[in-house]
Amino acid sequence: MAVTPQWDRNLPPRLREIAGSQEPLICILAGPGTGKTTALIRNVARLLEEEQEAQRILVVTFTRTAATDLLRQLQDLEHVSAPTVDARTLHSLCFRMLRMQRVLEITGRVTRPLIQYETDTLLDDLTDGRFGGRRDKLKRLEALGAAWARLAQEAGGSPTDPVDSAFAEDLDRWLRFHRAMLITELVPIALSFLRNNPAANLRKFYRHVYVDEYQDLNNAEQALTEILAEDATLFVVGDDDQSIYEFKYAHPEGLVNFAEHHDGTYSDTLEDCGRCPRIVIEMANSLIKQNTRPLPDRMMRPTDTCPQGEAHIVQWKNLTEETEGLADFIRWYLNENDLSAGRVLVLSPRRVIGYKIRDCLREVGVAAQSHFSEEALDAKAAQDKFTLLTILADRNDRVALRNWLARPTARPAAYRWIRSQSATSGSSPWEIMEQVSAGQLEPPANVEQLSARFGALREELQKLESLQGEELIKAWLPEHDDDAGEDDPLDELRKIALALLPEEGEMPNPAALRDQLREAIAQPEAPLESDSARIMSLHKSKGLGADLVIISGCEEGLIPFVEDGQSDVEANEALEEQRRLFYVALTRTKRCVVLSNSRYFNVRTARNMNLRYRALRNYVVESIASRFLSELGPTAPTPQLGQQWLRNQKGFS
Repeated sequence: MAVTPQWDRNLPPRLREIAGSQEPLICILAGPGTGKTTALIRNVARLLEEEQEAQRILVVTFTRTAATDLLRQLQDLEHVSAPTVDARTLHSLCFRMLRMQRVLEITGRVTRPLIQYETDTLLDDLTDGRFGGRRDKLKRLEALGAAWARLAQEAGGSPTDPVDSAFAEDLDRWLRFHRAMLITELVPIALSFLRNNPAANLRKFYRHVYVDEYQDLNNAEQALTEILAEDATLFVVGDDDQSIYEFKYAHPEGLVNFAEHHDGTYSDTLEDCGRCPRIVIEMANSLIKQNTRPLPDRMMRPTDTCPQGEAHIVQWKNLTEETEGLADFIRWYLNENDLSAGRVLVLSPRRVIGYKIRDCLREVGVAAQSHFSEEALDAKAAQDKFTLLTILADRNDRVALRNWLARPTARPAAYRWIRSQSATSGSSPWEIMEQVSAGQLEPPANVEQLSARFGALREELQKLESLQGEELIKAWLPEHDDDAGEDDPLDELRKIALALLPEEGEMPNPAALRDQLREAIAQPEAPLESDSARIMSLHKSKGLGADLVIISGCEEGLIPFVEDGQSDVEANEALEEQRRLFYVALTRTKRCVVLSNSRYFNVRTARNMNLRYRALRNYVVESIASRFLSELGPTAPTPQLGQQWLRNQKGFS
């Protein structure tokens, strides 16, 4: 009797056909929960069982969460060669490639990454009026990450627009002077290297290239994967209905039109969803049909094992009532269904809402952890402390010194004098500031404030020198005065720092603590599994799932969020992407979903969140529920008042 191969076991017929395919080009369009990643992993398993060289198999994806999931599934194959499959994010692959080929070293670049608040200071220093305001500059940074390919038909390369060229030149000068780089530069630099060096061994190294979530890649990233696969098979999977990275010029057309541009492609679609409840599948299908889609008839279908599930739409009087009510419901639902807190996913378009729900959950005894990007550095006080630690670890960290001198305002004109003196003399910015402090250099009047700020820095550093481990953390992040009646802006940073301390052995010095913190703060991908309720943005939920999913913030102006001043075409494109984002969030649930919004807000909170509202009186404004709630179809539940809904759920009339 023939033995069923490992890769073929327990697979539905459609997935078995895909996993067993040996075509050189494979493109799979697949909806949420339909098994596309399973098909990809089992195709890799077939190669391993055929004794293909594992290290010459490349599996890439866009996010670290997805990469972690791929690694976990590869390990689950229990094949001796599975751990040596090259599975990673595309940016991680580019960084390793550039390091191995010494590209950055040869071209004089330094791999000191900028985190978000440091990027803000960089933008302050790019003062050419042609670049526009902060929002315009951010868009140019994203275009740089796409190798300036903003449009579907553009291949990517050097900027062709003269303003883009000037921006790129100023940016390059700033980064080189400060001995730093942006993560978004990695792909364009790697793409340029591979295009211009056809003899590079990496162009022929891989025999099989797999790309998950292909719709999330921009033109430059897709071009990079094709060069890596020029002597290999190429297997791409994704879902254009889950394309949510238009702001970085993601190119879902590359997925939808893959077969058209690649002769001989084996194409298939997967629609049978085994993750979501039936009611959610019907609601999600109704929602996504509102978009303009290249394949309008492609819809999810429930498998025989899908439960009917639960869906609730709830409106509360105000944000306090909402956050407290949702926390109460989550606690009740977990107890009623004997579930752990880790089976809950709370999604919000604004971190202020997420934080309030997190705090309310903790107050009712439910473990909760938020996963918003760089949340530990939200407060300027925390940013200053992290900058201080960075300089303590390295006096010649030019980015950190620039950020310290940028408080309370950036003062780019004054800082240009320091850069000019440094470039002329060959002295570092730190040395220039020391010379100013010692009276060896006579600065212009506008540099005096920077000099005072530098003096304060030296005083702070003297207090921390020679300290390490817990002693360093306590001196660096002193405890907050509980009697002040205010939140501690350093609390989250302190918790992360203390959690990094080893139980025994050598305590980390400032450099080690800085490196560990930078990784923990700047790359806080949400875990696939957790002992706590996970609270995050809708974007970050991609690739995750939970029994209970709460989507809070379902108000106009938040979901969907559309920028002012857009053309009709731009506004419609933004609306359709926001609808796709809501579709992604909706399809994270395995059992129950709650869509929640509030009716009244404090005017200051509403303005800070860019909420759409009607002004009332006494600093109170009135919002309306998201238009997306009316697009969920006839099976969607009727919206209910929060407190009455909560009583009904708990069995009280």
